[in-house]
Order: sequence, then C-alpha cells, then structure tokens
Amino acid sequence: MIQETAPWLSEAEAREVAEQAHAVARAVEQVILGKSDTVRLMIIGLLSGGHLLIEDIPGVGKTTLARAIAKAIGGQFRRIQFTPDLLPADVTGSVIYNQARGAFEFHPGPIFANIVLADEINRATPKTQSALLEAMEERTVSVEGESHPLPQPFLVIATQNNIEMVGTYPLPEAQMDRFFARASLGYPSPEVETQILEARQLQAPLEHLQPVLTPDQLMALQQQTRRLYVSPAVRRYIVDVVNATRRHPKVMLGASPRASIALMLGAQAHALLAGRHYTTPDDVQQMATPVLAHRLMLRSDTTSPTRAESIIREILSQVPVPIGGDTP
Repeated sequence: MIQETAPWLSEAEAREVAEQAHAVARAVEQVILGKSDTVRLMIIGLLSGGHLLIEDIPGVGKTTLARAIAKAIGGQFRRIQFTPDLLPADVTGSVIYNQARGAFEFHPGPIFANIVLADEINRATPKTQSALLEAMEERTVSVEGESHPLPQPFLVIATQNNIEMVGTYPLPEAQMDRFFARASLGYPSPEVETQILEARQLQAPLEHLQPVLTPDQLMALQQQTRRLYVSPAVRRYIVDVVNATRRHPKVMLGASPRASIALMLGAQAHALLAGRHYTTPDDVQQMATPVLAHRLMLRSDTTSPTRAESIIREILSQVPVPIGGDTP
C-alpha cells in the first residue's frame, strides 16, 4: 500500500516539469500544424513512459508526427518499415557465426534504440508483430535463449493504417494492451492545410527541428511525473472505471490491471500539463478513452474504435465520481 508520506512532487517542481514538457510540445507543433490535442496526448505518453499507437488513414502525417517527437526528445532513433515479408529477426536481431573469431555473435536489430518508429505495424504478419511483445513490456530482447537489455529510455511509436485497408493484419490483443494510448490525426481543416502547403513549399520543417531534451532528461521527467500526488479516492475511481469495462454487457474482454496503471500514469501526466501537482477525477476522465478504448475486445464488430469509445463514455457517465480530497 502506498504511504501518504511519500515524497510527492511540490507545486514548484510540477511547474518546472510542465515547462519542459510544453517545450517538447511546442517543438513538435512547429511540424504538426493544427493538431494540438493529438500532440498533447503524445507528450502525455512520453511523460508516462508508455508506447504510443497512431492510427489513421495514409497520408495525414502519422509518420511525420512520430519522427518529430523522436527528434524533439533526442536519443538514438531507428525506423522499421513493417511489411508482409518482414521476419522477427529483422526486428530483434540474430546470432551470426564470426569466422574470424570462431564464435557466434549477437547482431542487434533496429529495435535497439531509444526511439523506435514501427511504421505501418499492422502490415507485418502476426508472428513478426509478436516479436515486439517482450521488447515493449520487459525492455529486453531474447535471442537463442540469451536476454539482451534495450537502451534506456526505450519507446515504441507505432503507426497503423485502418484495418479495412488492403494488406493489413489486426494487432493481437496482447500487443494492443502494451500500447499506453491510441491517437489519431484526421484530415486538417482547409485553413491548416493551406498553412501546410505554405510551410512545405520551400523546405521541410522536420529537417530544422532541434532536440529540446536529452534521453537522460526525459527519464528524469518520467520519474518526476510518477511523483505527482494521486489520492486514495482517485486511485479507487480508476479501479472502478476499469472494472466497469469488465462487466459491460457489450465487452467480451475488458481492460487489464496494466490498463489501470496506464490510466493512473496518464492522469498524472495530464494533471502535470494542466499546471497542477495533484490529480483529480477529471484527469482520469480525460485520459480514459485514449488509454482504455483500444484495449477492449467487443462482442461484435471489434474493429470499430468508435463503438469502444462510446462504451467508455457510457461507463464514465455511470461510475460515481469522488468528491474532494484531491490535494496532498
């Protein structure tokens, strides 16, 4: 049980962390125009230390958003283009015999980086998709019975085309559960699209984006975010919301305890960006849909995120909201 005498983040410390996080958001928004809400969700994912899934139709900027975030936070970056013929060893690496040394050596795959862009992840076969499971959860890769730790921090930013697109495979439930949150971009407004054309006419804004954090600074921000105060009442509210997904008549498989942890971390990061050093039920409500909806397995039409999102909204309207006791 968490002790209420824990070293919670002070108001001044929270403001300092929030300013650094907002600096990352401002850098990304130089490249991704008119999508402040999506960028904000991605920054919350960074603070929470969670892997992120960007799902939408082709051509709206999914890959550009992932690359912009990777550049803004610095560190080693690798891009993996997922295709139907991609093999698990192409992701994790393999053991190769070195004739000069007379021994087998492990050759790391592109998964060994701080930021890994898994582009069009659902175009690979389920076998290759599953190669990411251990890496995303344990931050290690096992090859030929030997475990290899991944660089820290380690973050997967995956892009996914709509499942109705030609040549796509649905992600397994176990892998969907390992993504902290799912985001989408959608078409820009005509005004924003005009700005995009103007910005891209002579140069690519992504090329001029400079890092605003180092990997070590990002890890420090993640640790600070976990120190944001979460009252017992808010923790219980998170459990009640997640538990309600398991009892809903339209849900075959509800959210897991991993989802509860993700929702708490997301609420902490959301409160931090809002300028507070404590969480409220509103933080939980704001993060419930992006954190929980993609984890639900519905009894029918499981490929429709809209139905899952409506279920989350229904649950939020029914679960009693705690009142008071938010501050430490």
